[in-house]
Amino acid sequence: MGCSAEHAALAADVLLKSDLRGIDSHGVARLSGYVRLWEKQRINPTPNIRVVHETATTATVDGDAGLGLVVAPFAMQVAMAKAETYGSGWVAIKNSNHFGIAGYHALMAVEKDMIGFAMTNASPLVAPTFANERMLGTNPMCYAFPAGKYPPVIVDMATSAAANGKLEIAQRLGKPVPEGWIQDANGNYTTDPHALKTGGSLLPLGSDREHGSHKGFGLSATVDILSGVLSGANYGPWVPPFVAFMEPSANPPGQGIGHFVGAMRVDGFRPVDEFKDNLDNWIARFKAAQTVDPDQKVIIPGEPELAAELDRQVNGIPLVQAVIDDLNLLAVRFGIERL
Repeated sequence: MGCSAEHAALAADVLLKSDLRGIDSHGVARLSGYVRLWEKQRINPTPNIRVVHETATTATVDGDAGLGLVVAPFAMQVAMAKAETYGSGWVAIKNSNHFGIAGYHALMAVEKDMIGFAMTNASPLVAPTFANERMLGTNPMCYAFPAGKYPPVIVDMATSAAANGKLEIAQRLGKPVPEGWIQDANGNYTTDPHALKTGGSLLPLGSDREHGSHKGFGLSATVDILSGVLSGANYGPWVPPFVAFMEPSANPPGQGIGHFVGAMRVDGFRPVDEFKDNLDNWIARFKAAQTVDPDQKVIIPGEPELAAELDRQVNGIPLVQAVIDDLNLLAVRFGIERL
């Protein structure tokens, strides 16, 4: 696409990390989407990513329409540098694109004994509570905490009932989705994974008001305001769509997609070893919690992804045929070796 070797390697690393961690919706399956956006001149392969506003502990980064896979790590480096000096660093990002899994960026801070935060707004696919109009993205948020003898605790989740990528997986497999994930154009529950194509919308975390969808709406709104309103990016229904066949809004209030990242030094609060010891104790106690089914154990946030990563590092990353076909089409397009 014309990216520098450094940017291409970093973008590939973000995508592969997603596949390694079992988040197949955000790995190489997304590659064709980035290419289509580039072909539409909505991704700049040679961006001038820069800080456009800052204080000692905060900054705003302009991604210059670059790959979010590259822009977000740049911003996290800024946040960590500020945290190194002042204890914490917070960076809002505008004029970016889809940034892959939030966990990749938050984990950068964990490697330096910091608590990492990463979130992003996204294409409007989610209807707020009581609505059937798409107003918000799946708007993921991630919090990552360094532990001692245990792996980091990583809370990485969409604020919708399900991530759009899970619909895409169901579409590729030809399977229905659970009730409560999506509604049709009339606001009725449906299990059709293609319902978004006929005017449907994803639902907030909680699915409906009686099951707490207003809380999912509130979390999503928080991500949208921090990522979009605070940074100067687009927000709400004006966030540009990830799919190339849908054009961005004619009169957007901001620039591109927005992210928000942060880093806090653990030793800004207490000695790192003490924190890690206590977090290890927290993890151990929760893993030992009495469960309804004796054969089922409490799962610590981040454990399933780590298990997938350990397995896939040994046994490889499984690819469904639809993804293989997409990658082979890209190989033909760019004149590189087919799978």
